[in-house]
Amino acid sequence: MKHITTIYKRTAIIGLLLLLIAPMKSNATEMDTSKVELKKSVMIPMRDGIRLSTDLYWPKGSEKDLPVILIRTPYNKNSFRNPKNDRSAIAYMFASNGFVVAIQDCRGKHESEGIYSPPAGQEAEDGYDAVDWLSKQEWGNGNVGTFGCSYLGEVQAAQAPLMHPNLKCMVPQNGPMIGAANGQYRYWSGWKGGAFDLAAGIEWYLRAGVKYSLKPPQGLSECEVQAIREFYTPEATNLPKVDLEKLNWHLPLKDVMKKVGSAPNDWEKMVTTDYSDSWWHDVMGYYDGTEKINTPALHMTTWFDISVSESIYEFNYFRENSVTKNSANNQFIIVAPATHCGFTDMTENSIIGELKVGDARKEWNDIYLKWFGYWLKGEDNGITDMPKVQYYAMGDNKWKSSDVWPLKNTTYKEYYLRSNGHANSRNGDGGISTISPGNEPFDSFVYDPGNPVPTVGGPRGTSYTTPSGSIDQTPVEIRNDVLVYTGEVLEEDLQVTGQLMAVFYVSSNAKDTDFTVKLVDVQPDGKAYNIQSSILRARYREGFTKKVWMEKDKVYKLEIDLNATSYMFKKGHRLRVQVSSSNFPLYDRNLNTGGNNYDETEWVVAKNIIHHSKRYPSHIVLPVIER
Repeated sequence: MKHITTIYKRTAIIGLLLLLIAPMKSNATEMDTSKVELKKSVMIPMRDGIRLSTDLYWPKGSEKDLPVILIRTPYNKNSFRNPKNDRSAIAYMFASNGFVVAIQDCRGKHESEGIYSPPAGQEAEDGYDAVDWLSKQEWGNGNVGTFGCSYLGEVQAAQAPLMHPNLKCMVPQNGPMIGAANGQYRYWSGWKGGAFDLAAGIEWYLRAGVKYSLKPPQGLSECEVQAIREFYTPEATNLPKVDLEKLNWHLPLKDVMKKVGSAPNDWEKMVTTDYSDSWWHDVMGYYDGTEKINTPALHMTTWFDISVSESIYEFNYFRENSVTKNSANNQFIIVAPATHCGFTDMTENSIIGELKVGDARKEWNDIYLKWFGYWLKGEDNGITDMPKVQYYAMGDNKWKSSDVWPLKNTTYKEYYLRSNGHANSRNGDGGISTISPGNEPFDSFVYDPGNPVPTVGGPRGTSYTTPSGSIDQTPVEIRNDVLVYTGEVLEEDLQVTGQLMAVFYVSSNAKDTDFTVKLVDVQPDGKAYNIQSSILRARYREGFTKKVWMEKDKVYKLEIDLNATSYMFKKGHRLRVQVSSSNFPLYDRNLNTGGNNYDETEWVVAKNIIHHSKRYPSHIVLPVIER
């Protein structure tokens, strides 16, 4: 890639490196850096003797009875030290309002001792031990809360089931660890329907997933660490310069890191381990359905995050698996109209990709301060009286609320795919109807892994060609390997809020292939904006812990989890559904051979079929909110 430096600045590892937490911008809460003292590189011991380097942002003039907000990061705690940086401002904002803020390098990262094992690894125990140490300091009041987005949210979810008694509350954002607990086997927030989040995965492992970091020798005294730190810059690590766009195409998948001479990381283990392997739970710490919870949590996610459904599921999981009423009754969730960790990207004229969604702002700092003030300081500020569920209804462009999810007034309606057998591209004859089909001919298309459908928008976008969010779909809808089904002009508004589902009856001449689906809003000017999307690898149609191959031309039923959304399709707009077999490089390509995919370099071209007839009524299921 010719402009690699520009790309790194723009993408920041697809929101995983620069959007480490919901970036804090000025709102109702002021930040006064003169009220904050920084105690650098305090070495906090873990149970095995490894010490994790931690900066303490201290409210000046305060010496005792101090509550603590813990933020654990693999991305270098020292990057929080600049109060002029939005990412850094959160530490100063909290500290200037009476909290000690502990920013900690994760094990094996930067100043912290040990070896790094992403994404969870030792994080649960290390988080527990950090809370334990912080809660026992003579200057504290014993109360600790946690905060952060993406990886910084995952580490919170990882430690929650250990139920430290002094962990009083959490704010996990865009970082669910739900794993196998929801039956979808969502690991690393990157697997969906059996396919891997390729573009983000490659860049993250290459840049952030390195197992070893340059750092002071293990065993130095705290004073020695602090002294040497002034002359030490871990950013000087010489990582390989890579054409990331080209690297997405490399086969076999498991050798991507070897191809570019990457520093040691866990990429190969990640992409080759079966979903049923106990490694995901026992080593990586992902949930398996046995967890118990005892911590009030303010869950946060965004409609254009790749794991929005899992974050919502985790909110309900915490409620249902709490061991006390205090925990069960104090689970909350806020779903914003944004991309990954983009909570404060909202303005009075918010745009997600290209889609205008109105004034979606909230006083985020005020919410956070009241949340931590209530649980860590005992302030009677009414924060727990807020609705359990707050979500932004795009299209209607309003914040709405509920005490439960799914919403009580939800009606699940089926919208059937229809055509005369020529639904290829937006110029075809594909339609959508609430009337089930009769004996209609099927639609077919050719999926060539050497020429996959490019990613346009969605939960990640790509780091090189399109941004995340909702983007006009014209570039993909003119392709013949994309089936396009469009409804009639809506005569009244259609409010869709909840979990979406696609039920397809499919055939293929390949042993295995993928099927992708997008829900699209066609506006009166013809622009078509993606609202939600998903994928299913056909081998997993009977569950993710077994693989069942397809027989040529036999019809199979696929139930595709289409994620969640809240969107009003306005009067005068039209519903549209796209169907294909690739969305690259958002997801890795199925090579159609019936092999492992990750260790193959050759592929076969598949002829794939969508049936829509009385016997095989392919459809999508929308959660419609009755008005």
